[in-house]
Amino acid sequence: MTTAAHRPATLEDVARVAGVSRSTASRVIAGTGFASPAARELVAAAVDQLGYVPNPAARALVHGGGVRMVVAVLGASAAVLDDPYAHRVVGSAARVCTPAGVGVALHWLPLNDPGGLARLDDRSVCGVILVNTTEELLDSVPRSLRGRVVSIGVGSAGVPSFDVDNVAGSEAVLRHLYATGRRRIAMVAGPGWLPCAQRPVETYRRLMRQAGMPERVLPGDFTAACGRAAADVALRQWPDVDAIYAISDDTALGVIAGLRDAGVRVPGDVAVAGFDDIPLAGLTAPALTTASHPVGRIAAAAATALLDGRPTAPVTLFPSALVARASA
Repeated sequence: MTTAAHRPATLEDVARVAGVSRSTASRVIAGTGFASPAARELVAAAVDQLGYVPNPAARALVHGGGVRMVVAVLGASAAVLDDPYAHRVVGSAARVCTPAGVGVALHWLPLNDPGGLARLDDRSVCGVILVNTTEELLDSVPRSLRGRVVSIGVGSAGVPSFDVDNVAGSEAVLRHLYATGRRRIAMVAGPGWLPCAQRPVETYRRLMRQAGMPERVLPGDFTAACGRAAADVALRQWPDVDAIYAISDDTALGVIAGLRDAGVRVPGDVAVAGFDDIPLAGLTAPALTTASHPVGRIAAAAATALLDGRPTAPVTLFPSALVARASA
């Protein structure tokens, strides 16, 4: 039952019915601090009588635990908030946080204002998951937020990192292209300011040098529009190109569209591969060869570490595997 038809019982109601102070009722319900056996019985009886259910948000605020987790995404513009990758991180974090009574919020950190993290330092925040992390952003983490921040992308001594092993994933894709006879492979990279996007580029350059093959890298930004434009540039700069690897499935799908616009057959003339294995990758024509990216598991692990208060491992890498399909 409730104390009135329009509202649930409160801690004050429990204390009043039990005939004890609010602090005593709080200690009994929370299971912390001293309370006499008689007081415990009175409070327990009042809780049963009133049907009192502790409010997890109120308790978290009282104990300083916070009631929301923030997924803070670094980007050049607010358009980064529309990125499906960010939405997958939020969704996976919410699956972990909701049973704990913690909400999840999405926040944009402007690329030219890494100091914006200071605005997230308040008692309502139990933790922050950084996405698209840079060294500058890590350096700007307020001391008071240390221990409540984890990173997806790059970490430091004070900020643990959870990420995909995109070096191994990229190497698997590139070796697959080589094994299928491709020798003039171009690559569409990610944003130059993003450290985690540079690892696949380094992997590509290393493998091309080892095989004695030309290095052909085009700039990118993870979007399909960029991939479409990159296909046009690749065909004009390197007419003999026989494969294009993009480190984003969205970009790779844009590449396929650009090649189709130019009358180039995929994979007959040019093979195409991506990275992420997004749901759409297996539904296109041709289906996209790619490498797996367990975004859900990564985000869930990051959120769990924050909720448990144990984000200590400096780097946790999740494996990536080749997903071979018709495009390459």
